[in-house]
Amino acid sequence: MDRPHVECRSCKHYYVTWDRRFPHGCRVAGFKSALLPSLEVFAASGTPCLSFEKKAPRQERDKG
Repeated sequence: MDRPHVECRSCKHYYVTWDRRFPHGCRVAGFKSALLPSLEVFAASGTPCLSFEKKAPRQERDKG
């Protein structure tokens, strides 16, 4: 069975942490992980991440 692909780095809830052991974080799910959060969500629930929201383009984010 193929895993559904959710690109965390394109999600507005994803962030990079300062923790070398757990460099990936998800604000919605409220955790840090060694793997991308979408992979952790899929491993735990068997379903793809349902909280994905595409980031605004950089120009829009920089405005404000």
